[in-house]
Amino acid sequence: MTEREQEILALLRQDPMIAQQELADRLGISRSALASHISSLMRQGYVQGRGYVLREGPYAVVIGGANMDICGSSHDNLRIGDSNPGRVRTSAGGVGRNIAENLARLGTDTRLLTAVGNDQYGHHLLEVSQRAGVDVRQVLVLDGEATSCYLSLHDGSGEMSCAVNDMGIIEQLTPARLAPLSGFLGAARLWVLDTNLATHTLDWLFERQGEHTIFVDTVSVAKVEKIRPWLHRIHTLKPNRSEAEQLCGLRIAGPDTWPMAAAWFHRAGVQRLFLSLGDQGIFYSDGACQGHLPVLGSPVVNVTGGGDAFMAGLAHAWLLEQGIMEATRFALGCAALTVNCSDTVFSGLSKAAVERMLEEYPC
Repeated sequence: MTEREQEILALLRQDPMIAQQELADRLGISRSALASHISSLMRQGYVQGRGYVLREGPYAVVIGGANMDICGSSHDNLRIGDSNPGRVRTSAGGVGRNIAENLARLGTDTRLLTAVGNDQYGHHLLEVSQRAGVDVRQVLVLDGEATSCYLSLHDGSGEMSCAVNDMGIIEQLTPARLAPLSGFLGAARLWVLDTNLATHTLDWLFERQGEHTIFVDTVSVAKVEKIRPWLHRIHTLKPNRSEAEQLCGLRIAGPDTWPMAAAWFHRAGVQRLFLSLGDQGIFYSDGACQGHLPVLGSPVVNVTGGGDAFMAGLAHAWLLEQGIMEATRFALGCAALTVNCSDTVFSGLSKAAVERMLEEYPC
């Protein structure tokens, strides 16, 4: 699916009965060009029949943070306490929002549930997400609150040195505000949560999990403790080495320690563990099958967003009922394409793009 087709689907989800000329005007394209895109969407099965009837099917809900990313990259090694020549970029970000955009770009019907301010940054986040194909109708837009911002500093190799986040608005995504959305949440096939959510909000969601499958992105060592009481409810967990050590209390070093850490998480009730090992790749385990896959050999421009793309790849693969090793490879392909671009989300991400990359790196 092309970027333009994703934009069209996002608009059709808001108004399936929109007139063709109005839709073309909103997109800034000719009516004949729009007709060509609609025909393509019909061939792919996303649009069915007259009146832009959209294909019904399982959808994923991503619940978590959305913020503006302000990324400063030094041309060389960072000198702390000094001014560093480099480049500053802004882009739409947030773990939950990034996962949602990546997932939509892969072709999954994706709904985002987050909170933004009724300000310039908030409006921009909604516009960018919607243009990528994310359904943002349930996003809370709050007056008097500032949209979250995330400021990160990177050295010349692209590695992050430090970051500051201002994400107080996510505390407004409370159980009281989520309760009226119970039907919307209940109809989803998959929930993807990030630990930017407040503890009482995570508790509320896990308590109402029912038969829903839950994936969790741990975000940071400081926030990972929020999910300790709920490990037995988590289907798929993606921590890095430090976050996993915080939870299991084991030192995770060489390859001989990876299975031991996985065994601890499985005893705690986690069904699938994807342990992020940085440049050493991913160790995956579901209790019955486990293994290690290296990162794909793609140049690193900006590591921010690679983990979010990986989680989106896992979710997409699970919805397609792929096996754990195949899912890991697919997710690694998503991550490799993302870290090879300067933005937090790779605008060219698609299932076809990932598959082409994997052909270059056979097992």
